Amino acid sequence: MTHHPHADDHGAPPLGDAQDNRRQVLYWRLLARLFDPEEQAALESASLAVVEDIGLPTALLDPGASVDSVVQRHPDLAAEFEGLMVPEPEDEEARDRAAEVRRAALVSKVLLNVFATGSGNVSAEQLARWQSDADWLERALGCRPGELRGGRGAAGGPGRSGGGVGPAGAGPAGTGVGGPAPDLSRLVPAIGPELGSIEAGLVRRMHLREVLADPALAARLTPSMSLMEQLLRDKDNLSGVALANAKALIRRYVDEVTEVLRTQVEKSTVGELDRSVPPKRVFRNLDIDRTIWKNLTNWSPEEERLYVDRLYYRHTSRRTTPQRLVVVVDQSGSMVDSMVNCTILASIFAGLPKVDVHLVAYDTQALDLTPWAHDPFETLLRTKLGGGTDGTVAMALAQPKIAEPRNTVVVWISDFYEWRHQELFDSMAAVHRSGAKFIPVGSVTSSGRGSVNPWFRERFKDLGTPVVSGHIKKLVHELKTFLT
Repeated sequence: MTHHPHADDHGAPPLGDAQDNRRQVLYWRLLARLFDPEEQAALESASLAVVEDIGLPTALLDPGASVDSVVQRHPDLAAEFEGLMVPEPEDEEARDRAAEVRRAALVSKVLLNVFATGSGNVSAEQLARWQSDADWLERALGCRPGELRGGRGAAGGPGRSGGGVGPAGAGPAGTGVGGPAPDLSRLVPAIGPELGSIEAGLVRRMHLREVLADPALAARLTPSMSLMEQLLRDKDNLSGVALANAKALIRRYVDEVTEVLRTQVEKSTVGELDRSVPPKRVFRNLDIDRTIWKNLTNWSPEEERLYVDRLYYRHTSRRTTPQRLVVVVDQSGSMVDSMVNCTILASIFAGLPKVDVHLVAYDTQALDLTPWAHDPFETLLRTKLGGGTDGTVAMALAQPKIAEPRNTVVVWISDFYEWRHQELFDSMAAVHRSGAKFIPVGSVTSSGRGSVNPWFRERFKDLGTPVVSGHIKKLVHELKTFLT
């Protein structure tokens, strides 16, 4: 009898092979449940045996148990879920196959809870549970909760909780199965739009009006971009308690995103130093290094003492020119994310000194929202989503606002699918040639995904004003550059 090269002296497969088989059972169950609603009894019983044998709670296999509930009953697992799916450099010899099995069980739980959403009506409690599970998935990927979906304090952009795999990309990453490591630098950001799409589907399956009419159910809702879109679309059909609850949710979301964006905007100072204004002679402005340098001639070697006969202070006054910011936002249904983010951003810039902000929203008609530009909540309540797009009506409102082109920036947010495209582009080119700073924006979203009419994209590039498309941080950078 020949000795099997992968068997031990008792004929049993090596421990490594056994662990690999266990891991494969868990992942086959994951795939089966994702693509086939029918339960596979053999995979379920085999997975149950694996989970029990490695000492993990069987609740990990319960589709009805949220990750939160598992962690509440087993607090030690919280640390394991954090960064669970962040790849690590692969070392075939140092592989811990038992740890890989444990990881497969935890990964399967997170992925199934987020991506297997079933069908039928969705309750407020189910939506809240899904949002919580999506938070755990983002943690597992090394991101902050809400970061990939761009909600709840994450609109400020990518920020890793440590060792993440964001757009900057970690280097080689291990798969736990040997072979070359995949590059997840593009995969992780791409997950955000998919999560947003799933969430939007859940919101559509929820009887939102009935939920809003019940304060107890409405209190379970967590503000998100998908929920904002539904609320803004349906606000004119709400009244009484339902309308009050809708407004409260919109206010919460606006306040949370505003806090994050304001931090970004205020990181840089506006204006160059104005040295024609004498510095204030107060201690906090004292330039100690310059004072010492300028008084070195008064150094006494015998006394080893520096005599200071003049103090020098830093200039803090800044030269600012009143700048006009004209924001034109396409409020058609495809631009909801951008409209919400840019409305909030316009209000932040409206609060900066010597920045005169004007806000115009349009679909087939244009609306001047400048009187409410400082309050994004009131602005959003006055918008009306949907319909087609005719940017020429918005241009008719925006052009008279460009009184001093050299001190004006026009930000135009749209996917630029216009039916009078040549006429609109000609007027935009005229704004650019007048000396105003013209910034076409294809998408200013939390996910960074959006489509732009290729016809416009090419012509903007030829004009020397390429489309800004991606995360809202890009637009913040463009505006700060102009205003400093």
